[in-house]
This record gives sequence, structure tokens and C-alpha cells, in this order.
Amino acid sequence: MALRSKQKAAARRENAEKRPHATAKYIRISARKVKIVIDLIRGKDVTEAEAILMYTPKAASEPTLKLLRSAIANAENNLDMSRDTLYVAEVFANQGPTLRRYRPRSRGSASRIRKRTSHITIILDEKK
Repeated sequence: MALRSKQKAAARRENAEKRPHATAKYIRISARKVKIVIDLIRGKDVTEAEAILMYTPKAASEPTLKLLRSAIANAENNLDMSRDTLYVAEVFANQGPTLRRYRPRSRGSASRIRKRTSHITIILDEKK
């Protein structure tokens, strides 16, 4: 019985993503707002993407820049890749759990406030 699970685990390790990546979860900005920023860096060289994020006046650019730097560090330290040959292959933001808060309204009622979160993933790759 345990043999099959060992085979599955070995196959999973074999087919694991070889590209460097980084993920930030539960970021307190809605995925819709993050997507505006990540669309700017998709397909760009990492140094160019870093420069774009540094000078983008959006709240989502700060956690995205931090995540990009983390992905670059993962590539350099874990996979021995050169920073000069890296580019942003994939970047996406998924919706995370929504925090629900309530605000008092007139005549004893309440309205819901949705504080949305997002999960951001950056996958880098080497230029051929």
C-alpha cells in the first residue's frame, strides 16, 4: 500500500516546476487592483520589471516588488541562475478569502464591508 504513495511522491518530485517562483498569500489588496500592476511587468526582463514596480504609484506595487525580489533570490540561490538571463514568464493574482465587516447604518440596520485579499504568484524563466 505504501509503495504506490512513494511512487506518486517520486513522480511529483520529478515533474515539479523547475522554474524559479515565489508566492505571496493573503495580501490585503483586492486581486482586481493587483492585476493592474502585474500586467505592467508580464514578459519583461527582471531588471526592467523591478524598475517599473519601483516607480509605479499604486499600493499593489510594493508587495509585488518584494515578491519579485524574492523570486530572483530563489533563482540565484536555489537554482544557480544568473540574474541577467531572467525574465518574468508568468505572473498572476488569484482571489483570497474575503474578510467581512459590518458598518452601522440608519434605522438600526447594518451594511457589509468586504475586505478582499489576494494571492500573488510570480514565475521566472531564463531567456533562451
